[in-house]
Amino acid sequence: MTSERADSVRALYESFNDRDLDAVLAAMAPDVDWPNGWEGGRLVGRDAVREYWERQWREIRPNTLVRGLVDRPDGTVEARVRLVVRDPAGTVLERSEVTHVYAFDGPQVRRMTIEP
Repeated sequence: MTSERADSVRALYESFNDRDLDAVLAAMAPDVDWPNGWEGGRLVGRDAVREYWERQWREIRPNTLVRGLVDRPDGTVEARVRLVVRDPAGTVLERSEVTHVYAFDGPQVRRMTIEP
């Protein structure tokens, strides 16, 4: 894992946990292809991702912890993540470990997928 790419992916999660949408979206390609892990389907573009997260954060409070990062042979980056989802009152709704896979276009995230 190159330190630059590792730092970039870790910064994405930190910004997500801080609810700093502008920082997260700036790291994405304008036509980013992003999973809608909450409702299903996929989103295309920064505006769609912004609307999705704003809607999501009104209902639930997801928090992520990066457990490991791996460069895959196909050039993507695998992030093993612990996910804790709470309701607005703080009650834990879900705890899980998932794998997020990032494809890049230069320094920006072009696509992210979720694996079990």
